[in-house]
Amino acid sequence: MKFIFPQNYKFNNKIFGIFDYGTAIANVIWYILVYFILNIIVKKLQIKIFLFILFCFPFFLISMVGINQENIILIFKYLIKYLRSKKIYIYK
Repeated sequence: MKFIFPQNYKFNNKIFGIFDYGTAIANVIWYILVYFILNIIVKKLQIKIFLFILFCFPFFLISMVGINQENIILIFKYLIKYLRSKKIYIYK
């Protein structure tokens, strides 16, 4: 059986069919950063687990669901670019 893909079809390799590789790396870096900061600041295990879930789960959901199938690194890049630009105004 032969499959014909259009020339403008964009094929992305994904981990587990959900995450782009850039998104997965960004997730792992964020989780490691949060883990080390919580180990330095908090002593009780229950509070560590609660805060880890509180800081990491929303990031995980956003990266899993995605915004228009965009890479999460590009989304943050667009947000930073928008916040830095003083020439963009929103009118009614």
